[in-house]
Amino acid sequence: MGTNISRRQFLGLSGGVIGAAALAASGVKFDLPKNEREIDPANMKVKEQETDILVIGGGMAGLFAAVKGHDAGAKVTMVVKGRLGTSGQTPFAKGMFSYDPKSARMDLDEYLDQIAASAINTNNRVFTKQMVENSKARVDELREWGFFDSALCYDSFATPIYERDIPVVERVMITHLIKEDGRIAGAAGFSYDDEKIHIFKAKSVVLCTGAGGFKPNGFPICDLTHDGSVMAYKIGAKITGKEWNDGHSGSMENPADCYNGWHGMFAMKPSTTGMEIHHDLGVDMNYTAYVNGPPVQMGPGGEMAEGGPYVPEGFGMPAMKGGDDGPMGPPPGGDDNRQGPPPGGDDNRQGPPPGGKDGGEGGGPGMNANSSGGASAGLAIHKSEGIVPINENCESTIPGLYAAGDALGSYMAGTIYTQVGSSLTGSAVQGAIASEAAAAYCKKVSQKNISNGRIKEIKEEILAPLNQDSGYSPAWVTQTLQSVIIPNFVLYIKKESLLKAALAYVEELRDHHTPMLKAANLHELRLAHETAHMIVNAEMKLKASLTRTESRCSHYRLDYPEVDYDNWEAWLNIYRDENGEMQFEKQPFGSWPV
Repeated sequence: MGTNISRRQFLGLSGGVIGAAALAASGVKFDLPKNEREIDPANMKVKEQETDILVIGGGMAGLFAAVKGHDAGAKVTMVVKGRLGTSGQTPFAKGMFSYDPKSARMDLDEYLDQIAASAINTNNRVFTKQMVENSKARVDELREWGFFDSALCYDSFATPIYERDIPVVERVMITHLIKEDGRIAGAAGFSYDDEKIHIFKAKSVVLCTGAGGFKPNGFPICDLTHDGSVMAYKIGAKITGKEWNDGHSGSMENPADCYNGWHGMFAMKPSTTGMEIHHDLGVDMNYTAYVNGPPVQMGPGGEMAEGGPYVPEGFGMPAMKGGDDGPMGPPPGGDDNRQGPPPGGDDNRQGPPPGGKDGGEGGGPGMNANSSGGASAGLAIHKSEGIVPINENCESTIPGLYAAGDALGSYMAGTIYTQVGSSLTGSAVQGAIASEAAAAYCKKVSQKNISNGRIKEIKEEILAPLNQDSGYSPAWVTQTLQSVIIPNFVLYIKKESLLKAALAYVEELRDHHTPMLKAANLHELRLAHETAHMIVNAEMKLKASLTRTESRCSHYRLDYPEVDYDNWEAWLNIYRDENGEMQFEKQPFGSWPV
């Protein structure tokens, strides 16, 4: 029986382990799947270009980073994984917080105190105040560019970009940040549309790459895979916030239909919101589903399970708990507007109204008969994860590397949703501040040389999946990762034994499967790098969740269910030591990192 058979044929014939042993003893050889390349990696060309500031990302943070860096006198180049203003979460976000002291319902200090109370001290007051004070200026500029006149962002984003003749390189995935002599020297990646490696030599890089997830169904983050955080981590930057969770739910009906699942939100024109502080999108519903089993009734009359995540007094969910509205009153749009997004809302109160275009029951971070949790699995609360800033200028621990928006772990709103519309506004504010700081930095430094040897090494690393003769497809590895990390009892409702069990799987994917990822074309090459980034992010999330031995806001441990004010009044940072091992450190609330 010296015949070659495929793995599929083998499984069909063998009938299990006993049959497999018998066939193996008979001398059958197996034709394992090979990498049927559609392009020749040897034909990939290298294109080099130089700039002062390289802005990576074309969303709200990237827009203001490019514009304000240029206006500060720097030569700016923008590189975008997708298209300007049309990828990531920016097209989904519709609400912008705007603060006008003349009409605000409270003064700034009172507002900051209320945010801190809702966030259980986890917000960085410097970035909260920065967002508030600069919000109106950014909103006014967007209004001038036509942002509020259309549901689509492209035209309004293109207006200031092309007025300034800022180069935009689209459909290029950046895979490497380049550091020379301890400071940033540029970045590298590849185009999906032609066989080309791009080397960007830059004095400074502003990461506006967004956050990411594990490519779940139902939320617009499938092209966001924590690329910025992982690249920065690999060159020595500190990362924070990986234990926190966003809790948006999705529809059980056509769960992958993100556009229709959000019931017209993509087609809404943006609008502004004012002060209205909440404590939303944590893991209350996930806990109730875990304890009582789904479905969980949502909206008026629904009951939370006893125990579960701590909610500060005055910040509960009145529709669920049956009490009066908290000190901030109801969200805008009516006395009890909890059945979907507030008008133009970005960080909407409960997520989409799942289960039908007519809205149905109110949405939320848990599950009912028409909805399922995990729609945003892998995403943390906006601004609560990403690169650790060392100052209010959004500067990282790597000289010349800045970050803004969801790529920056600024803790602007803390680790729970506290203010509708603050995320989009915060991205605009931080993009401007980071790039203005980067422009000032560029005036003091010269461009670092990137050697031909380093460029050759980067090219080999980028093309490694294309050069694999056989291995694992990105789709298969991603599906395996999703099955391990996304379940409610791993990602949201946590305990040590299950976190360690999931970590063992993730470490196997890291050590064995990542080096064997294969790609037959440029699309699969992108998927391979995204999968590798998601695996690193999963390791970070599991280890951070194990390390934080308390429950607070959107992090909940069954085995440590209480807020620990004695030992955990601190953010948790991640860094890579000299041996390449993942390490953790506490950064006390209200301080900057060492």
